[in-house]
Amino acid sequence: MEKVWLKEYPIGVPAEINPHAYSSIVEVFEDSCRRFSEKSAFSNLGCTLTYQALEAASRCFASYLQNVLVLKKGARVAIMLPNVLQYPIAMFGILRAGCVVVNVNPLYTPRELEHQLVDSGAEAIIILANFAHVLEKVLQKVPLKSVIVTELGDALSFPKSLLVNAVVRYVKRMVPPWHIPNAIRFNSVLKEGKNHGFKPAAVTGSDIAYLQYTGGTTGLSKGAALTHFNMVANMEQAGAWLKNAVELGKEIIITALPLYHIFSLTANCLVYMKIGGQNILITNPRDIPAFIKELSKISFTAITGVNTLFNALLNHPEFSKLNFRSLKLTLGGGMAVQHAVAEKWKVVTGIPLIEAYGLTEMCPAACINPLNLKDYNASVGLPLPSTIVGVFDEEGHELPIGETGELWFRGPQVMQGYWQKPEETAKTLTPDGWLKTGDIGRVDARGYVYIVDRKKDMILVSGFNVYPNEIEDVVAELPGVLESAAIGVPDEHSGEVVKLFVVKKDRRITEKEIVEHCRKNLTSYKVPRQVVFRDSLPKTNVGKILRRQLRTGIA
Repeated sequence: MEKVWLKEYPIGVPAEINPHAYSSIVEVFEDSCRRFSEKSAFSNLGCTLTYQALEAASRCFASYLQNVLVLKKGARVAIMLPNVLQYPIAMFGILRAGCVVVNVNPLYTPRELEHQLVDSGAEAIIILANFAHVLEKVLQKVPLKSVIVTELGDALSFPKSLLVNAVVRYVKRMVPPWHIPNAIRFNSVLKEGKNHGFKPAAVTGSDIAYLQYTGGTTGLSKGAALTHFNMVANMEQAGAWLKNAVELGKEIIITALPLYHIFSLTANCLVYMKIGGQNILITNPRDIPAFIKELSKISFTAITGVNTLFNALLNHPEFSKLNFRSLKLTLGGGMAVQHAVAEKWKVVTGIPLIEAYGLTEMCPAACINPLNLKDYNASVGLPLPSTIVGVFDEEGHELPIGETGELWFRGPQVMQGYWQKPEETAKTLTPDGWLKTGDIGRVDARGYVYIVDRKKDMILVSGFNVYPNEIEDVVAELPGVLESAAIGVPDEHSGEVVKLFVVKKDRRITEKEIVEHCRKNLTSYKVPRQVVFRDSLPKTNVGKILRRQLRTGIA
């Protein structure tokens, strides 16, 4: 395919970047802490960490990992936190110690948490006390050697820290009882770490920085091994795209999506850290009134989110009353941006909602629309610098411009592979470096990429990947179920929700029983919202269930 889209790059954006500009994320971080030491880095619940304070706290955390827990370079450390100040402290501390960050969704059920901790081989975890009872249930089944527990207000200034922790624990009763022997308190970790000498780890680009778990066709999530080289490359690519739209040390970005999600981790946490920006961490973006109240206090210059978040904000009467004079950039990803939402966003804010596309396996950014885009164009933009896109048929032959097929990408941000899963890696990465996305799309003559359809079986709920096999495996545990099939159906609030088709083995089994079983074993967004009983399910001649027919209503 002729790479004609390079002619369409916005003015000032290079066709190529230098992926070796920094040796590691650690080098980027420490450089920013020197250059922007007095600037605000992360804020949450009315408290702010400067780059200088963040450097000191993350150094203490790293020192504790090295000297007290005696973790070696490459050891995996899990983070199970929402958007609180403890997250960047722990995350940068883990990387500075030469360890690997394993991001864990705090909403995981015991079953999901057990799988990720066992699969990653995590030796330590930092977890919010609100979720410690979940960890307690699987503690004897996982390889953890150390557990660090923190409460919501631990990183806030005194006396606000005590007040927040007391309200959360005793007034709102958000911390279920838990008992984990030898659990270490977060503030004790920082205090003890300060008493030991931190020794900078020899981190290189080829070292794994993150094990970022993503759904798989087997029904169990698998860890995308993202190296420091991969992540630095994606930061450089995004930085080149943003260069003409941002000012060093002056940007303020609203971080409502969780930092454990790759979109927010890279686009907000890392990219804006590199330019000396300030991340405003929103711990509970589902509380829209409180979220809007927080926005009213800040002259923010950027915000990222998924379509459902933007839609929820737009549908609250107080949102349109905010002052958007400082807003420069609104970036949507994680799920398709709807035309109606993009149009309304521009009317209310005066700023276009720019759509981007990426995958966990690409750190995640692959394509972004030009920042000077005037109106919604239904595309996911142009490939980032040093990124090549191709459209391929089922036999792996590249198709001409304009034709529809599977999107493949090549670039320095493509993952190393799936953690300890060579067979899964071989299915996704070709020997010559192409990443098969499984998404169906096309590229026009200017180089704009359009998503025609998504992975044929994946369900996208509020930006989170939900894979049918995982749901079906859980439902299969019920003795009264013969077989089942899960699909996604449109939903105005979350984009899609799960619809489950069930063939009964025991006619007495009810929808309520199935849903309750799913709630005990699956994160809430994976739980079926609709259950339909059928006498049979459509299948291929070899017995594979045809979900496509269920989606289209043919069956």
